[in-house]
Amino acid sequence: MISAKLKKGHLLIAEPSIIGDRSFNRSVILLTEHNRDGSVGFIINKPLKYTINDLIPEIKATFKIYNGGPVEQDNLYFIHNVPELIPNSVEISNGIYWGGEYETTKDLINSGKINKDNIRFFLGYTGWEEDQLETEMEENSWIIAKNNYENKIIGKSSSHFWKKQIMELGGDYLLWSNAPENPSLN
Repeated sequence: MISAKLKKGHLLIAEPSIIGDRSFNRSVILLTEHNRDGSVGFIINKPLKYTINDLIPEIKATFKIYNGGPVEQDNLYFIHNVPELIPNSVEISNGIYWGGEYETTKDLINSGKINKDNIRFFLGYTGWEEDQLETEMEENSWIIAKNNYENKIIGKSSSHFWKKQIMELGGDYLLWSNAPENPSLN
């Protein structure tokens, strides 16, 4: 059963066959919640042109903002690896946490106690209703991978992260690692 393989904290790697989907083509998603009611995650490898200071001027940092997904793109979310500093955080898995007290987080960033390797901000999120992700898995839209980076994924993942993950899969996926993002433009 596919659902048994899905677990919060895992990575969902977009199959190379997802071409033309602006949100999910070459995406790697950190699954932050998965239960019988649905699933939630953040695309971790699609930086936007904005920094946190562009969106929230009282935060004096230039941390990149990432496109978390197509749902609620007018809301800002964050994951981090410093729960001892940010109260009311929710553990995803392996030392990665979601959310927490905003004012405390803002003060910690401004005082330099949190850096870009500790926190990642997202506009929007990715969400699936009950059984929707399982259906997409059956359609071979996603590859499930264990997050071997654990809480260090925040500083590791970049716009080239999908290619790196595909290369690690090896086999037939190696061909796709060097393919252009849109093969019809080749």
